[in-house]
Amino acid sequence: MPTIFAHAVIGSAIAKLAARETIHPRTVIACSLLAILPDVDGLFFGRIPYAHLFGHRGLTHSLLFAVIAGLLTALFFIWRGWIQRVEWLVYSLLFARATASHGVLDAFTNGGLGVAFFAPFNPTRYFFPYRPIPVSPMTGAGLLTARGWRVIAGELLLLWTFAAAVWLWKRDSVWRCVWSVIGALIGVWAWLA
Repeated sequence: MPTIFAHAVIGSAIAKLAARETIHPRTVIACSLLAILPDVDGLFFGRIPYAHLFGHRGLTHSLLFAVIAGLLTALFFIWRGWIQRVEWLVYSLLFARATASHGVLDAFTNGGLGVAFFAPFNPTRYFFPYRPIPVSPMTGAGLLTARGWRVIAGELLLLWTFAAAVWLWKRDSVWRCVWSVIGALIGVWAWLA
Protein backbone atom coordinates (compact mmCIF):
# COMPACT_ATOMS: atom_id res chain seq x y z
CA MET A 1 0.00 0.00 0.00
CA PRO A 2 1.11 3.59 -0.44
CA THR A 3 1.69 5.53 2.76
CA ILE A 4 -1.25 7.25 4.43
CA PHE A 5 0.39 10.55 3.43
CA ALA A 6 0.18 9.68 -0.27
CA HIS A 7 -3.45 8.55 0.11
CA ALA A 8 -4.31 11.84 1.85
CA VAL A 9 -2.59 13.95 -0.79
CA ILE A 10 -4.44 12.17 -3.59
CA GLY A 11 -7.71 12.61 -1.66
CA SER A 12 -7.07 16.34 -1.42
CA ALA A 13 -6.31 16.50 -5.16
CA ILE A 14 -9.61 14.75 -5.88
CA ALA A 15 -11.38 17.44 -3.85
CA LYS A 16 -9.53 20.19 -5.72
CA LEU A 17 -10.36 18.65 -9.11
CA ALA A 18 -14.06 18.64 -8.21
CA ALA A 19 -14.08 22.34 -7.36
CA ARG A 20 -15.09 24.77 -10.06
CA GLU A 21 -13.63 27.76 -8.27
CA THR A 22 -12.87 27.53 -4.57
CA ILE A 23 -13.33 24.65 -2.23
CA HIS A 24 -13.94 24.77 1.48
CA PRO A 25 -11.06 23.41 3.59
CA ARG A 26 -13.44 21.04 5.42
CA THR A 27 -14.22 19.33 2.10
CA VAL A 28 -10.50 18.93 1.36
CA ILE A 29 -9.92 17.54 4.86
CA ALA A 30 -12.87 15.14 4.50
CA CYS A 31 -11.57 13.85 1.15
CA SER A 32 -8.08 13.42 2.60
CA LEU A 33 -9.39 11.46 5.58
CA LEU A 34 -11.72 9.38 3.42
CA ALA A 35 -8.79 8.45 1.20
CA ILE A 36 -7.06 7.04 4.31
CA LEU A 37 -10.20 5.45 5.83
CA PRO A 38 -9.97 2.02 4.13
CA ASP A 39 -6.81 1.32 6.13
CA VAL A 40 -8.98 1.14 9.26
CA ASP A 41 -8.67 -2.60 8.69
CA GLY A 42 -5.07 -2.22 9.87
CA LEU A 43 -6.39 -1.95 13.41
CA PHE A 44 -7.07 -5.68 13.22
CA PHE A 45 -3.67 -6.87 11.97
CA GLY A 46 -2.83 -10.08 13.76
CA ARG A 47 -6.44 -10.66 14.81
CA ILE A 48 -8.03 -11.18 11.40
CA PRO A 49 -6.17 -13.12 8.70
CA TYR A 50 -4.93 -10.94 5.86
CA ALA A 51 -6.84 -12.91 3.19
CA HIS A 52 -10.15 -12.80 5.14
CA LEU A 53 -13.02 -10.64 3.86
CA PHE A 54 -12.41 -8.30 6.80
CA GLY A 55 -8.61 -8.53 6.46
CA HIS A 56 -6.36 -5.94 4.90
CA ARG A 57 -7.45 -4.82 1.42
CA GLY A 58 -10.74 -6.66 1.89
CA LEU A 59 -14.18 -5.15 2.47
CA THR A 60 -12.93 -1.71 3.54
CA HIS A 61 -11.14 -1.36 0.20
CA SER A 62 -14.23 -2.30 -1.84
CA LEU A 63 -16.27 -0.03 -4.06
CA LEU A 64 -19.34 -0.75 -1.91
CA PHE A 65 -17.50 0.56 1.15
CA ALA A 66 -16.51 3.68 -0.82
CA VAL A 67 -20.13 4.36 -1.82
CA ILE A 68 -21.39 3.88 1.75
CA ALA A 69 -18.62 6.11 3.16
CA GLY A 70 -19.45 8.75 0.55
CA LEU A 71 -23.17 8.69 1.36
CA LEU A 72 -22.64 8.82 5.13
CA THR A 73 -20.14 11.67 4.86
CA ALA A 74 -22.51 13.68 2.64
CA LEU A 75 -25.32 13.08 5.13
CA PHE A 76 -23.04 14.27 7.93
CA PHE A 77 -22.27 17.44 5.94
CA ILE A 78 -26.01 18.06 5.46
CA TRP A 79 -26.68 17.44 9.15
CA ARG A 80 -23.97 19.97 10.10
CA GLY A 81 -25.41 22.51 7.63
CA TRP A 82 -22.21 22.59 5.56
CA ILE A 83 -23.99 21.69 2.32
CA GLN A 84 -27.56 21.92 1.07
CA ARG A 85 -29.75 18.87 0.59
CA VAL A 86 -29.82 19.44 -3.16
CA GLU A 87 -26.03 18.93 -3.19
CA TRP A 88 -26.12 15.48 -1.56
CA LEU A 89 -25.52 13.50 -4.76
CA VAL A 90 -22.60 15.64 -5.92
CA TYR A 91 -20.91 15.41 -2.52
CA SER A 92 -21.72 11.71 -2.11
CA LEU A 93 -19.97 10.99 -5.41
CA LEU A 94 -17.02 13.21 -4.50
CA PHE A 95 -16.57 11.51 -1.13
CA ALA A 96 -17.01 8.05 -2.69
CA ARG A 97 -14.32 8.84 -5.28
CA ALA A 98 -11.93 9.96 -2.56
CA THR A 99 -12.55 6.75 -0.60
CA ALA A 100 -12.27 4.52 -3.70
CA SER A 101 -8.96 6.14 -4.63
CA HIS A 102 -7.38 4.17 -1.79
CA GLY A 103 -8.09 0.78 -3.34
CA VAL A 104 -7.09 2.02 -6.78
CA LEU A 105 -3.68 3.14 -5.52
CA ASP A 106 -3.23 -0.11 -3.58
CA ALA A 107 -3.89 -2.08 -6.77
CA PHE A 108 -0.89 -0.32 -8.34
CA THR A 109 1.50 -1.50 -5.60
CA ASN A 110 4.10 -4.21 -5.97
CA GLY A 111 3.33 -6.23 -2.85
CA GLY A 112 0.78 -7.78 -0.53
CA LEU A 113 -2.51 -9.24 -1.62
CA GLY A 114 -4.66 -7.61 -4.23
CA VAL A 115 -7.70 -5.43 -3.57
CA ALA A 116 -11.19 -6.92 -3.11
CA PHE A 117 -12.93 -4.24 -5.20
CA PHE A 118 -16.20 -6.17 -5.39
CA ALA A 119 -16.41 -7.47 -1.81
CA PRO A 120 -18.61 -8.75 -0.24
CA PHE A 121 -20.19 -10.06 -3.47
CA ASN A 122 -16.94 -11.33 -4.95
CA PRO A 123 -13.91 -11.91 -2.68
CA THR A 124 -11.42 -12.03 -5.58
CA ARG A 125 -8.40 -9.79 -5.02
CA TYR A 126 -7.16 -7.71 -7.93
CA PHE A 127 -3.98 -5.92 -8.94
CA PHE A 128 -3.52 -3.80 -12.04
CA PRO A 129 -1.16 -5.25 -14.65
CA TYR A 130 1.25 -2.34 -14.16
CA ARG A 131 2.39 -1.98 -10.52
CA PRO A 132 5.02 0.75 -10.12
CA ILE A 133 4.16 1.91 -6.58
CA PRO A 134 6.44 0.31 -3.98
CA VAL A 135 4.53 -1.23 -1.09
CA SER A 136 4.95 0.77 2.12
CA PRO A 137 6.14 -0.58 5.45
CA MET A 138 3.16 -1.09 7.77
CA THR A 139 4.56 0.85 10.74
CA GLY A 140 5.87 4.34 11.40
CA ALA A 141 9.18 2.84 12.46
CA GLY A 142 9.34 0.99 9.15
CA LEU A 143 9.00 4.28 7.28
CA LEU A 144 12.13 5.54 9.03
CA THR A 145 14.26 2.76 7.52
CA ALA A 146 16.17 2.97 4.25
CA ARG A 147 13.36 1.05 2.53
CA GLY A 148 10.80 3.44 3.99
CA TRP A 149 12.65 6.45 2.64
CA ARG A 150 12.84 4.81 -0.82
CA VAL A 151 9.07 4.27 -0.70
CA ILE A 152 8.47 7.91 0.21
CA ALA A 153 10.83 9.11 -2.55
CA GLY A 154 8.99 6.92 -5.05
CA GLU A 155 5.63 8.28 -3.92
CA LEU A 156 6.87 11.84 -4.27
CA LEU A 157 7.57 11.20 -7.94
CA LEU A 158 4.65 8.88 -8.72
CA LEU A 159 1.83 10.54 -6.77
CA TRP A 160 2.72 13.85 -5.18
CA THR A 161 3.73 15.39 -8.53
CA PHE A 162 0.20 14.91 -9.84
CA ALA A 163 -1.36 16.28 -6.66
CA ALA A 164 0.94 19.32 -6.84
CA ALA A 165 -0.01 19.82 -10.48
CA VAL A 166 -3.70 19.82 -9.55
CA TRP A 167 -3.18 22.28 -6.71
CA LEU A 168 -0.99 24.60 -8.81
CA TRP A 169 -3.35 24.79 -11.76
CA LYS A 170 -5.08 28.13 -12.14
CA ARG A 171 -6.46 29.17 -15.51
CA ASP A 172 -5.82 32.88 -15.10
CA SER A 173 -2.16 32.44 -14.15
CA VAL A 174 0.23 31.46 -16.94
CA TRP A 175 3.08 30.65 -14.56
CA ARG A 176 0.93 28.43 -12.35
CA CYS A 177 -0.28 26.60 -15.45
CA VAL A 178 3.31 26.13 -16.65
CA TRP A 179 4.43 24.76 -13.26
CA SER A 180 1.36 22.56 -13.13
CA VAL A 181 2.15 21.06 -16.54
CA ILE A 182 5.80 20.55 -15.53
CA GLY A 183 4.67 18.70 -12.39
CA ALA A 184 2.32 16.52 -14.40
CA LEU A 185 5.05 15.72 -16.93
CA ILE A 186 7.43 14.72 -14.15
CA GLY A 187 4.71 12.44 -12.79
CA VAL A 188 4.13 10.88 -16.21
CA TRP A 189 7.88 10.36 -16.65
CA ALA A 190 8.08 8.68 -13.22
CA TRP A 191 5.25 6.28 -14.11
CA LEU A 192 6.88 5.38 -17.42
CA ALA A 193 10.47 5.13 -16.13
